[in-house]
Amino acid sequence: MGAWQHSLFHSSSPPTSQSSQSQPAESPTESKPDVNATAFDAVLSDSLRHPDYFQVADLFTVEDLFRARVHLGHTEGCLDPHMNQFVFGSRLGQVIVDLDQTAMHLRQALNFVAHIAFRGGIILFVGRLPQHQYLIEKTAMECGEYSHCRWWQGGVLTNSTVQFGSVTRLPDLIILLHTMYNTVLQHYAIRDAAKMLIPTVGVVDSNCNPNLVTYPIPGNDDSAAAVSLYCALFKAAIIRGKNKRKELLG
Repeated sequence: MGAWQHSLFHSSSPPTSQSSQSQPAESPTESKPDVNATAFDAVLSDSLRHPDYFQVADLFTVEDLFRARVHLGHTEGCLDPHMNQFVFGSRLGQVIVDLDQTAMHLRQALNFVAHIAFRGGIILFVGRLPQHQYLIEKTAMECGEYSHCRWWQGGVLTNSTVQFGSVTRLPDLIILLHTMYNTVLQHYAIRDAAKMLIPTVGVVDSNCNPNLVTYPIPGNDDSAAAVSLYCALFKAAIIRGKNKRKELLG
């Protein structure tokens, strides 16, 4: 990544005796910062002052969420008490998620995802349902990131040096399309990521506990239409962040 490197500038002629007395000669190893890198650092700082620097708010509407059946939760008997704050009501025994809250949390999550991609971070997509594995893996490949849709081995994050036999760079963000590992247990990646201070973005259905998820997105995580919408939005946010990075760094 040449934009992060520094160019060396050497003096074309030796300093005079007068100049050497007034100020020390320039060291051969002294370097000046690259112009592109300096400008990029300034943009990194300035971008955090904008509530929606990558304009992810225009990627979807509440109507799009409704059409994708994001509002349909599980039955009332499966409702996790921590999800009461995101519930609009119920109909015929089925929990209805408040899409206004979903839209707000989803925009915040997409903005965070775009910032991680903008800074060159590693993003890991995680899913557990077999019917969505191909879609999640395909989405990760299309935006140049990684995915894990199989059995989660303990210690992958918390004991990675031993697991892989060398020092391993952990992901900078984990996106969970399903925060439940099965019908009872929460996905172990959420717990391990919290231990390693890795931020998480997760779709939390009405039967999920959102407390350990950094950016929870209340909504349906079973419907193919809903998961397809999530994947398309995450991919668009990542691509926007990477394109902005390429634009600034050249």
